[in-house]
Amino acid sequence: MKSIWLRVALGIAGLALVLGIIYFGAGLGWWGRYEGPGRIAGSTPHQTPAMSDRRQILFGDLHVHTTFSTDAFFTSLPMLQGKGSHPPADAVDFARYCSALDFWSITDHAEGLTPQRWNETIETVRQANAMAGDPANPDMVVFLGWEWTNIAFSAAEHYGHKNVILRDIDQVPTRPIASMGNLGGGSKATSVVDMSNLAFIAPGERQRYFDMARFLRERAGVADCPAGLRERDMPKDCFEAAMTPRDLFSRLDDWGFPSMVIPHGNSWGLYTPADASWDKQLKADQNDPKYQFLVEVFSGHGNSEEYRDWRPVVFDKDSKAICPPPRPDYLPECWQAGEIIRGRCQKAGESADTCESRAVEARDIYIKFGVAGFRTVPAQTAEDWLDAGQCRDCFRAAYGYRPMTSSQYALALTNFDDPAKPKHFEFGFIASSDNHQARPGTGYKQYSRDEITDGANGAININVRDVMSGAFGKQKTDPRAQAFDRSAFGGFSLANTERVASFMSTGGLVAVHANGRDRNAIWDGLQRKEVYGTSGDRIQLWFDLVNGPNGERHMGATETMTAIPRFSVQAIGAFRQKPGCPEDSLKAVSKDRLEKLCRGECYNPSDERKMITRIEIIRIRPQTSPGEDMQKLIQDPWKRFDCKLDQAGCTAEFDDPEYPASGRPATYYARAIEEPRMVVNAANLRCEKDDKGNCIKVNPCYGDYRTEQADSCLAMSEEKAWSSPIYLYPRAQ
Repeated sequence: MKSIWLRVALGIAGLALVLGIIYFGAGLGWWGRYEGPGRIAGSTPHQTPAMSDRRQILFGDLHVHTTFSTDAFFTSLPMLQGKGSHPPADAVDFARYCSALDFWSITDHAEGLTPQRWNETIETVRQANAMAGDPANPDMVVFLGWEWTNIAFSAAEHYGHKNVILRDIDQVPTRPIASMGNLGGGSKATSVVDMSNLAFIAPGERQRYFDMARFLRERAGVADCPAGLRERDMPKDCFEAAMTPRDLFSRLDDWGFPSMVIPHGNSWGLYTPADASWDKQLKADQNDPKYQFLVEVFSGHGNSEEYRDWRPVVFDKDSKAICPPPRPDYLPECWQAGEIIRGRCQKAGESADTCESRAVEARDIYIKFGVAGFRTVPAQTAEDWLDAGQCRDCFRAAYGYRPMTSSQYALALTNFDDPAKPKHFEFGFIASSDNHQARPGTGYKQYSRDEITDGANGAININVRDVMSGAFGKQKTDPRAQAFDRSAFGGFSLANTERVASFMSTGGLVAVHANGRDRNAIWDGLQRKEVYGTSGDRIQLWFDLVNGPNGERHMGATETMTAIPRFSVQAIGAFRQKPGCPEDSLKAVSKDRLEKLCRGECYNPSDERKMITRIEIIRIRPQTSPGEDMQKLIQDPWKRFDCKLDQAGCTAEFDDPEYPASGRPATYYARAIEEPRMVVNAANLRCEKDDKGNCIKVNPCYGDYRTEQADSCLAMSEEKAWSSPIYLYPRAQ
């Protein structure tokens, strides 16, 4: 009897101890705090201009993340020099009082959104719109959306990233649709266990790591949606994924809500396979122009517009991937891997033949590991790679450029699966920020790289850097490339984030020619593709076909005509900025709030405009037979007009007498170039070149402790605006 009571007593004591630990741990925040959507601080809308009969140009950002996105939460951690929570409410206040946008959309990664976070996102967007004043003339329109994030090692399975934007906010999908494509394997760096452990070993506020662990735990606790059910028949609280664009379009069809799908980051080599191209996405089952009619040509990750005829990897007659030799305008990363190993081999005193063999081996091993190839070179550094993999003569190109996923390649491409009905992409061009700190439209001023861009989220010290690097951070500079276990890494730990930090800028803007300021007017402008993108400045741009068969047509139009086409283009520079914030922002929210959101610097235009220095016209003649040389089809620039420096802007007119006789389709768009200004990371890796133009040394703008956060890595750059193209066909398609 005594033993029974003893066991009972011990059981009660044990339970009390467990409950005490749970209670004590909860008090200390060990189980993590729920990070909600935040509270919109401002309540006063901006003054809006009076309605006009003429179409207005409205500026926005259709690519914005908050710490409801897993990667944004991760980079907000103290060990990555993060500044803590950036919830959806912060994005609302930043867009209204800091960047003064006319419209924007939240696009957190669907892969990290739980049902609760999705519902809170919806409610925040509704609140923001309710506070915008007169619904017919609001100061700001906020759209609801998410990012579908597809990444794969194989080019055949990689479809890239796409933002899904919804027109309405009253009737919306029960859940966002994710992709779940990834760089392969689960990463310990993002596991719940490691996040909790980091609270005791990583620098900074412990609670942030506990909160991240809870964030991951909550996402892991959401069950997958059952297969085979219609959208409205699925449980409300499940997790849904579509693995291809075709699946995504089908599910959007099932919902039936007005929506659009905007590809972005297409040429960004951080995660895109070296041999990726637009080709497979132009097939009938993977492209639906009802949804996918815009493309993002520029963002905070750089430019994806321009095509080049070099390749990061080529294939022999047996379809084996091989490393191409360097050219004056391009140094392949796989080639540089061999040169790094060759240099180490020579330093170790090996023979020339041995070192050549090691270099060839290193190139082959690099190619097998794709975007993770940099890890095959033990103890590599960003400086070792020089400017390998980069487009040397592109405007602020995205890191690790992929020419066959550029926008120009897409426009030159034709699908001949049905010879009687060849298919083309007819994209409108936009730009946006891809900001991960709840800051839509950050390009209005160039300052504070550490907070206004995503380029300063690296390790806070060398110890954290070694943890992030895994075993490779401790390796010796071996004179031989090495394969490694790719399954031991996952997510962006397989990407060269140290180098990519030098390519992060403040991002771009989308501009819409709209018949009003309300939601439907903006949506209609987007659907007409009467839109353009800028690299951050609010350049005004018009591009028109003057003599269409039925009258004037605007940018984004598709027309059938046989006559000589005549065009006009006009561009006006952005307003120069005054320091600080305008009076209405200072009245609407506290000075402390503005300091937290935008470091006390807002969009604050003067009465003086910047100068447009030139206008360039690009002509692209899409393929009329398989295998046509893309380089010959893309004429960039086809025409150039130097501008008289005038605050009233620049106007040009031109025609194309070659069009009727060619008998083939032609695509035209305008690029307006503004006078230079200092821009964050405009010089990227900051190459030191020899007299032949070769990069012999780099000075990366690191995202980690090696570059001071106060250093914005400014360099001169000409700001640009890209019109949507006008598409002409000699006969009906």
